[in-house]
Amino acid sequence: MRTKILFPLASLVIILMSAGCSGKKAATAENKEELHVYLCLGQSNMEGHVRFTAEDTIGIDERFRVLQTIDCPDLGRTKGEWYKATPPLVRCHTGLGPVDFFGRAMTAVLPSHIRVGVINVAVGGCKIELFDKDNYQDYVSTSPGWLKNMVAEYDGNPYQRLVDMANVAQQKGGIIKGILLHQGESNTGDKEWPQKVKKVYDSLLEDVGLPPNSIPLLAGEVVHADQEGVCASMNEIIQTLPEVIPYSYVISSAGCKAGPDRLHFSSEGYRMLGERYAKQMLVILNK
Repeated sequence: MRTKILFPLASLVIILMSAGCSGKKAATAENKEELHVYLCLGQSNMEGHVRFTAEDTIGIDERFRVLQTIDCPDLGRTKGEWYKATPPLVRCHTGLGPVDFFGRAMTAVLPSHIRVGVINVAVGGCKIELFDKDNYQDYVSTSPGWLKNMVAEYDGNPYQRLVDMANVAQQKGGIIKGILLHQGESNTGDKEWPQKVKKVYDSLLEDVGLPPNSIPLLAGEVVHADQEGVCASMNEIIQTLPEVIPYSYVISSAGCKAGPDRLHFSSEGYRMLGERYAKQMLVILNK
Protein backbone atom coordinates (compact mmCIF):
# COMPACT_ATOMS: atom_id res chain seq x y z
CA MET A 1 0.00 0.00 0.00
CA ARG A 2 1.21 3.53 -0.82
CA THR A 3 1.59 5.63 2.30
CA LYS A 4 0.79 9.24 3.02
CA ILE A 5 3.63 11.74 3.03
CA LEU A 6 4.06 14.58 5.48
CA PHE A 7 7.68 15.75 5.61
CA PRO A 8 8.53 19.41 4.88
CA LEU A 9 9.56 20.64 1.44
CA ALA A 10 13.06 21.57 2.60
CA SER A 11 13.75 18.00 3.64
CA LEU A 12 12.67 16.79 0.21
CA VAL A 13 15.15 19.11 -1.46
CA ILE A 14 17.91 17.57 0.66
CA ILE A 15 16.79 14.07 -0.34
CA LEU A 16 16.81 14.95 -4.02
CA MET A 17 20.19 16.67 -3.77
CA SER A 18 21.70 13.57 -2.21
CA ALA A 19 20.28 11.52 -5.06
CA GLY A 20 21.77 13.76 -7.73
CA CYS A 21 18.52 15.45 -8.73
CA SER A 22 19.09 18.87 -7.26
CA GLY A 23 20.61 21.46 -9.51
CA LYS A 24 18.67 23.64 -11.91
CA LYS A 25 21.21 22.91 -14.64
CA ALA A 26 20.77 24.51 -18.03
CA ALA A 27 19.39 22.25 -20.74
CA THR A 28 22.09 20.54 -22.79
CA ALA A 29 22.15 18.14 -25.72
CA GLU A 30 21.90 15.35 -23.14
CA ASN A 31 19.19 17.15 -21.13
CA LYS A 32 16.72 18.33 -23.74
CA GLU A 33 13.81 20.42 -22.60
CA GLU A 34 10.92 18.31 -21.33
CA LEU A 35 7.31 19.16 -20.52
CA HIS A 36 5.89 17.04 -17.72
CA VAL A 37 2.10 17.11 -17.71
CA TYR A 38 -0.25 16.53 -14.78
CA LEU A 39 -3.97 15.93 -15.21
CA CYS A 40 -5.99 17.51 -12.38
CA LEU A 41 -9.63 16.93 -11.58
CA GLY A 42 -12.09 17.27 -8.75
CA GLN A 43 -14.59 19.65 -7.21
CA SER A 44 -14.41 23.05 -5.52
CA ASN A 45 -11.20 22.55 -3.56
CA MET A 46 -9.49 21.54 -6.79
CA GLU A 47 -10.95 24.61 -8.48
CA GLY A 48 -9.60 26.78 -5.69
CA HIS A 49 -12.04 28.50 -3.38
CA VAL A 50 -9.80 31.39 -2.31
CA ARG A 51 -9.70 34.70 -4.15
CA PHE A 52 -6.20 35.41 -5.34
CA THR A 53 -4.47 38.77 -4.97
CA ALA A 54 -1.99 40.57 -7.19
CA GLU A 55 0.76 39.17 -4.99
CA ASP A 56 -0.35 35.64 -5.90
CA THR A 57 0.32 36.34 -9.59
CA ILE A 58 3.96 37.40 -9.36
CA GLY A 59 7.18 35.45 -9.01
CA ILE A 60 5.83 32.42 -10.87
CA ASP A 61 8.48 30.48 -12.78
CA GLU A 62 7.98 30.59 -16.56
CA ARG A 63 8.51 26.83 -16.51
CA PHE A 64 5.19 26.36 -14.71
CA ARG A 65 2.54 26.19 -17.46
CA VAL A 66 -1.20 25.69 -17.71
CA LEU A 67 -3.06 24.32 -20.72
CA GLN A 68 -6.22 26.36 -21.07
CA THR A 69 -9.30 24.14 -21.03
CA ILE A 70 -11.87 26.80 -22.00
CA ASP A 71 -11.71 30.11 -23.86
CA CYS A 72 -11.20 33.11 -21.56
CA PRO A 73 -11.10 36.23 -23.77
CA ASP A 74 -10.79 38.58 -20.79
CA LEU A 75 -7.61 36.75 -19.79
CA GLY A 76 -6.31 36.61 -23.34
CA ARG A 77 -6.36 32.81 -23.23
CA THR A 78 -7.56 30.34 -25.84
CA LYS A 79 -8.57 26.74 -25.27
CA GLY A 80 -5.81 24.27 -26.08
CA GLU A 81 -2.91 26.69 -25.71
CA TRP A 82 -0.18 26.76 -23.08
CA TYR A 83 0.31 29.82 -20.86
CA LYS A 84 2.37 30.78 -17.86
CA ALA A 85 0.49 29.33 -14.87
CA THR A 86 -0.83 32.56 -13.43
CA PRO A 87 -4.15 32.07 -11.61
CA PRO A 88 -6.88 31.25 -12.37
CA LEU A 89 -5.85 27.79 -13.59
CA VAL A 90 -9.30 26.23 -14.01
CA ARG A 91 -11.98 28.47 -15.50
CA CYS A 92 -12.08 32.19 -16.20
CA HIS A 93 -13.19 33.26 -12.72
CA THR A 94 -12.04 30.50 -10.38
CA GLY A 95 -9.65 31.07 -7.48
CA LEU A 96 -6.38 29.97 -5.96
CA GLY A 97 -6.02 26.27 -5.19
CA PRO A 98 -3.62 23.43 -4.48
CA VAL A 99 -2.46 23.06 -8.08
CA ASP A 100 -1.04 26.60 -7.99
CA PHE A 101 1.27 25.59 -5.18
CA PHE A 102 1.95 22.13 -6.58
CA GLY A 103 3.47 23.56 -9.74
CA ARG A 104 5.45 26.23 -7.92
CA ALA A 105 6.94 23.64 -5.58
CA MET A 106 7.78 21.32 -8.47
CA THR A 107 9.59 23.95 -10.52
CA ALA A 108 11.49 25.10 -7.44
CA VAL A 109 13.17 21.69 -7.24
CA LEU A 110 13.26 20.14 -10.72
CA PRO A 111 16.17 20.79 -13.12
CA SER A 112 15.77 23.79 -15.40
CA HIS A 113 15.25 21.72 -18.55
CA ILE A 114 12.00 20.34 -17.11
CA ARG A 115 8.81 22.35 -17.39
CA VAL A 116 5.70 21.49 -15.40
CA GLY A 117 2.36 21.70 -17.18
CA VAL A 118 -1.06 21.27 -15.59
CA ILE A 119 -4.46 20.60 -17.11
CA ASN A 120 -7.15 21.27 -14.53
CA VAL A 121 -10.81 20.38 -15.04
CA ALA A 122 -12.85 20.77 -11.87
CA VAL A 123 -16.49 21.49 -11.05
CA GLY A 124 -17.49 22.75 -7.62
CA GLY A 125 -20.02 20.60 -5.80
CA CYS A 126 -19.79 17.64 -8.16
CA LYS A 127 -19.74 13.97 -7.27
CA ILE A 128 -17.12 11.67 -8.78
CA GLU A 129 -19.94 10.42 -11.01
CA LEU A 130 -19.47 13.54 -13.15
CA PHE A 131 -16.21 12.04 -14.44
CA ASP A 132 -17.72 8.63 -15.21
CA LYS A 133 -17.81 8.68 -19.00
CA ASP A 134 -20.60 6.11 -19.16
CA ASN A 135 -22.96 7.58 -16.57
CA TYR A 136 -22.22 11.32 -16.34
CA GLN A 137 -25.29 12.30 -18.37
CA ASP A 138 -27.66 10.68 -15.90
CA TYR A 139 -25.87 12.46 -13.07
CA VAL A 140 -25.94 15.86 -14.76
CA SER A 141 -29.60 15.53 -15.73
CA THR A 142 -30.63 15.47 -12.07
CA SER A 143 -28.15 18.11 -10.89
CA PRO A 144 -29.08 21.66 -9.84
CA GLY A 145 -28.90 24.47 -12.35
CA TRP A 146 -25.75 26.05 -10.90
CA LEU A 147 -23.83 22.81 -11.45
CA LYS A 148 -25.23 22.39 -14.95
CA ASN A 149 -23.98 25.90 -15.75
CA MET A 150 -20.41 24.97 -14.79
CA VAL A 151 -20.62 21.70 -16.71
CA ALA A 152 -21.83 23.64 -19.75
CA GLU A 153 -18.52 25.51 -19.84
CA TYR A 154 -16.95 22.17 -20.79
CA ASP A 155 -19.57 21.59 -23.51
CA GLY A 156 -21.47 19.34 -21.15
CA ASN A 157 -18.71 16.78 -20.59
CA PRO A 158 -15.82 17.72 -18.26
CA TYR A 159 -14.27 14.25 -18.50
CA GLN A 160 -14.04 14.42 -22.27
CA ARG A 161 -12.59 17.92 -22.08
CA LEU A 162 -9.82 16.61 -19.80
CA VAL A 163 -9.12 13.76 -22.23
CA ASP A 164 -9.14 16.08 -25.24
CA MET A 165 -6.74 18.53 -23.62
CA ALA A 166 -4.48 15.70 -22.45
CA ASN A 167 -4.26 14.51 -26.03
CA VAL A 168 -3.51 18.04 -27.22
CA ALA A 169 -0.72 18.25 -24.67
CA GLN A 170 0.76 14.97 -25.88
CA GLN A 171 0.55 16.08 -29.50
CA LYS A 172 2.55 19.15 -28.50
CA GLY A 173 5.27 17.03 -26.94
CA GLY A 174 4.06 16.81 -23.35
CA ILE A 175 4.68 13.69 -21.29
CA ILE A 176 1.90 12.78 -18.85
CA LYS A 177 3.51 12.03 -15.50
CA GLY A 178 0.62 11.86 -13.07
CA ILE A 179 -2.97 12.54 -12.10
CA LEU A 180 -3.95 14.80 -9.20
CA LEU A 181 -7.40 14.30 -7.68
CA HIS A 182 -9.16 16.32 -5.02
CA GLN A 183 -12.73 15.20 -4.71
CA GLY A 184 -14.90 13.47 -2.15
CA GLU A 185 -16.86 16.04 -0.21
CA SER A 186 -19.97 15.41 -2.31
CA ASN A 187 -19.48 11.65 -1.95
CA THR A 188 -19.09 11.68 1.84
CA GLY A 189 -20.02 8.30 3.26
CA ASP A 190 -19.98 6.58 -0.15
CA LYS A 191 -18.01 3.37 0.39
CA GLU A 192 -18.08 2.71 -3.36
CA TRP A 193 -16.08 5.89 -3.98
CA PRO A 194 -12.70 4.10 -4.38
CA GLN A 195 -14.16 1.80 -7.04
CA LYS A 196 -15.73 4.77 -8.80
CA VAL A 197 -12.38 6.57 -8.79
CA LYS A 198 -10.72 3.45 -10.19
CA LYS A 199 -13.12 3.45 -13.11
CA VAL A 200 -12.27 7.08 -13.86
CA TYR A 201 -8.54 6.36 -13.50
CA ASP A 202 -8.66 3.32 -15.77
CA SER A 203 -10.73 5.17 -18.37
CA LEU A 204 -8.41 8.17 -18.36
CA LEU A 205 -5.33 6.08 -19.01
CA GLU A 206 -7.03 4.18 -21.80
CA ASP A 207 -8.43 7.30 -23.45
CA VAL A 208 -5.11 9.16 -23.46
CA GLY A 209 -3.28 6.13 -24.82
CA LEU A 210 -1.34 5.08 -21.73
CA PRO A 211 -0.93 1.51 -20.43
CA PRO A 212 -2.97 0.46 -17.38
CA ASN A 213 -1.49 1.45 -14.01
CA SER A 214 1.36 3.28 -15.75
CA ILE A 215 1.18 6.65 -13.98
CA PRO A 216 0.49 7.55 -10.36
CA LEU A 217 -2.76 8.91 -8.99
CA LEU A 218 -2.37 11.33 -6.08
CA ALA A 219 -5.59 11.86 -4.11
CA GLY A 220 -5.84 14.56 -1.47
CA GLU A 221 -7.84 14.27 1.71
CA VAL A 222 -10.69 16.69 2.37
CA VAL A 223 -10.52 19.21 5.24
CA HIS A 224 -9.21 17.25 8.20
CA ALA A 225 -10.85 16.45 11.53
CA ASP A 226 -8.16 18.57 13.22
CA GLN A 227 -9.80 21.55 11.48
CA GLU A 228 -13.30 20.30 12.36
CA GLY A 229 -13.83 19.58 8.69
CA VAL A 230 -17.47 19.24 7.71
CA CYS A 231 -16.72 16.18 5.56
CA ALA A 232 -13.72 14.87 7.53
CA SER A 233 -15.28 11.42 7.89
CA MET A 234 -14.72 10.95 4.14
CA ASN A 235 -10.98 10.74 4.76
CA GLU A 236 -11.38 7.22 6.14
CA ILE A 237 -12.74 6.18 2.76
CA ILE A 238 -10.15 8.14 0.79
CA GLN A 239 -7.41 6.40 2.75
CA THR A 240 -8.51 3.04 1.33
CA LEU A 241 -7.88 4.10 -2.27
CA PRO A 242 -4.45 2.40 -2.54
CA GLU A 243 -6.16 -0.91 -1.75
CA VAL A 244 -8.10 -0.49 -5.01
CA ILE A 245 -5.58 1.39 -7.17
CA PRO A 246 -2.09 0.05 -6.42
CA TYR A 247 -0.31 3.00 -8.04
CA SER A 248 -2.05 5.60 -5.91
CA TYR A 249 -1.06 7.76 -2.97
CA VAL A 250 -3.16 9.58 -0.39
CA ILE A 251 -2.04 13.13 0.40
CA SER A 252 -2.76 13.98 4.02
CA SER A 253 -4.63 17.18 4.85
CA ALA A 254 -3.67 17.04 8.53
CA GLY A 255 -2.81 20.53 9.72
CA CYS A 256 -3.89 22.20 6.47
CA LYS A 257 -5.81 25.28 7.60
CA ALA A 258 -9.48 25.43 6.74
CA GLY A 259 -11.56 28.40 5.69
CA PRO A 260 -14.48 29.66 7.79
CA ASP A 261 -16.92 27.15 6.29
CA ARG A 262 -14.66 24.22 7.29
CA LEU A 263 -15.46 22.71 3.88
CA HIS A 264 -12.79 24.53 1.92
CA PHE A 265 -9.16 25.23 2.71
CA SER A 266 -7.68 28.65 3.36
CA SER A 267 -4.89 30.04 1.18
CA GLU A 268 -2.38 28.71 3.70
CA GLY A 269 -4.11 25.33 3.65
CA TYR A 270 -3.98 25.18 -0.14
CA ARG A 271 -0.29 25.99 -0.05
CA MET A 272 0.42 23.18 2.41
CA LEU A 273 -1.70 20.71 0.49
CA GLY A 274 -0.25 21.65 -2.89
CA GLU A 275 3.28 21.30 -1.58
CA ARG A 276 2.42 17.88 -0.20
CA TYR A 277 1.22 16.77 -3.62
CA ALA A 278 4.55 18.01 -4.99
CA LYS A 279 6.60 16.24 -2.33
CA GLN A 280 4.98 12.93 -3.12
CA MET A 281 5.35 13.40 -6.86
CA LEU A 282 9.00 14.33 -6.56
CA VAL A 283 9.68 11.22 -4.51
CA ILE A 284 7.99 9.13 -7.22
CA LEU A 285 10.05 10.79 -9.96
CA ASN A 286 13.22 10.14 -8.03
CA LYS A 287 12.63 6.38 -7.71
